[in-house]
Amino acid sequence: MARAFAKISFTPDVQAVQAEMGSRAAYRSAELGVDEEVVLSDAEQAFIAERDSFYQATVSQTGWPYVQHRGGPVGFLKVLDEQTIGYADFSGNRQYISVGNLRGDDRVSLLLMDYPQRRRLKIWGRARAVDERSEPALLAKLESPDFRAPVERGIVIRVEAFDWNCPKYITPRYSRNEVEAV
Repeated sequence: MARAFAKISFTPDVQAVQAEMGSRAAYRSAELGVDEEVVLSDAEQAFIAERDSFYQATVSQTGWPYVQHRGGPVGFLKVLDEQTIGYADFSGNRQYISVGNLRGDDRVSLLLMDYPQRRRLKIWGRARAVDERSEPALLAKLESPDFRAPVERGIVIRVEAFDWNCPKYITPRYSRNEVEAV
C-alpha cells in the first residue's frame, strides 16, 4: 500500500473509525515515509489494458458522488504513460453528469474489476476532457479503431494514487466470451 493512497483515503474520520475498530496501528505505517512518485508498473498497465469496463466516480457541485459504469472493447481504457490513462468518451444517454461534474471538480476514482480472477484495482486521479478541436492527436490515441461508436470527447486522467484491493467477497463472474472459451 502506497503513501499516496493513504494520504487520499485515510482522512481524520477514517482514522477515527480505524482506531475504534483496532486497525489504525496497522495502517498508520502506510502514511509514514517519503512521498513516492506514483507510477503504474507493468502489472498495472497490463491489467488496465485487459479491461473492457470500469466504474468511475466523480463529485457533483453539491458534494454528492456519482458513479457510472464505462464500457467498450477490451483495451478501450488506454495507458498513455506511467502516470496517465485515458479513454474515448462515446455518445450515451446525453445526461453528461460525469463530464459536467469534471468541470467543477476534476477528481475521479476508478474501480477496475477482473471478476474471474477476483482482482480489483482502485485508481484516484485528476481528469480533464479533450476534444477534436483542442487536442486532435491525443484524442486519436484514445480511439479504438475497431469500435465505431461516435466519440464525443476523450477523458485523460493523471493518476495520483492506486491500490490493489483484496479478493475477499469478489464473486467470480464470467463474460459470454470467457464461458464460450471454456
